[in-house]
Amino acid sequence: MSAKPFSFPIKVLPADIDFMGHVNNARYLNWVQDTVLAHWQKLAPAEEVASKAWVALKHEITYRKPAFLDDEVIAETVLEKIKGARSFYNTVIRRGEDVLAEVKSMWCCLDAKSHMPARISREVARDYFGIDTRKTSPDA
Repeated sequence: MSAKPFSFPIKVLPADIDFMGHVNNARYLNWVQDTVLAHWQKLAPAEEVASKAWVALKHEITYRKPAFLDDEVIAETVLEKIKGARSFYNTVIRRGEDVLAEVKSMWCCLDAKSHMPARISREVARDYFGIDTRKTSPDA
């Protein structure tokens, strides 16, 4: 079971544009980070948001089409699974029907004070994100 998609609007700013006149590829990763953090902050209980921090462990990105200044862009992310302190997201960045980029990413949840890995409780995963942490694939 995976949670429903979370949509996050993105405004393309002049600082996002590179020498070729389109959004710099590195900026897409900032958008993924903004989207994943917004997803956590919107759905998680306030005490979880306050006590946890997130770091990216891995991104696999496929660029499909460029984005340009003033484009209306949406990032749609789905939390696919949680295993221990790791969360696995799939994010698609779109302009209308056009897919601009697809990103698979792995994040580590940290205790905000100690900065040590922190598990997401089974109850939070299930009740707030629709994820059953008991059912994970053997390759995870």
